[in-house]
Amino acid sequence: MQLNIPMMKNDVLSATSPTFVLLIASLIKEHCNTENFLWLQQKAELINTTNDLLQTQLCFAAIPRKIEKKTLHLNADQQNKISYLLPGLYMEGWSFHRLCRLYILIQIDAAEKGQYCKLIEGLFANAEMNERADLYAALPVFSFPEYWIKCCVEGIRSNMGIVLEAIMYNNPYPAKYLQEAAWNQMVLKAFFTEKDINRIVGLDERANSSLAKTLIDYAAERRAAKRSINVQLWRLAGKFIDETNYEIIKNLFADADEKTRFAAALACYASDYKPARQLLNTAPEIEQKIKENKLSWINISA
Repeated sequence: MQLNIPMMKNDVLSATSPTFVLLIASLIKEHCNTENFLWLQQKAELINTTNDLLQTQLCFAAIPRKIEKKTLHLNADQQNKISYLLPGLYMEGWSFHRLCRLYILIQIDAAEKGQYCKLIEGLFANAEMNERADLYAALPVFSFPEYWIKCCVEGIRSNMGIVLEAIMYNNPYPAKYLQEAAWNQMVLKAFFTEKDINRIVGLDERANSSLAKTLIDYAAERRAAKRSINVQLWRLAGKFIDETNYEIIKNLFADADEKTRFAAALACYASDYKPARQLLNTAPEIEQKIKENKLSWINISA
């Protein structure tokens, strides 16, 4: 059974709005049997009225036992509603357990900041690996978002792949709230740990010269050592091509590897540096593919 969920203007960007809460409840109900859904609803009501850390921890721990393990799949309408309320949050492919934990988190009463933050911090402090990942994936729905910046930065330092992916993948929080140094650290770690760069929200919008320089230096070291380079790296360099790094791009443009040449062309296309634009003009067939969107950073990795 699907619930009829009206979209109201006052609900935009509100993770605890009635519309968002109802939407998440609808998704759970669609994928859950009646008995387990009622159990989750009862826990949600208890947590909402008590704001009790122990009850929340017990519920988090019990979800894998009470709720079937499955992967969440959304239709276009469901994803559009989520994107309308929280731009950049993409839940397709989430574990169903993560969705249920998010539902519990948006029940916590945020009327009193100190009590709210203490409860969430208690969850982080006592979470096992999957619970911790689910908490990081839920950063966009936490009240007092600026308060969680330090927590997000600590997560980026983690060596647990599932935690890093919860922060990096389809999560709008880092792009919206991290300062440049922390953002750059996250993107660099994504390259170092061979994550899917395309799934980082705000990657192009938050490109900056400091990050570009670091990545270009990193690429130069790897090329000198004859080691492979993720071609997405050049995506973040295009806007910052200048006389200090143009020769590197020029060499890429002549590389024997097709993907590397395409990456150089895409970087030149994003550049305002005249020699880079002139270099791209020497390959009109590639330039035309870019203009027609037949060649992009999304499909270059396919």
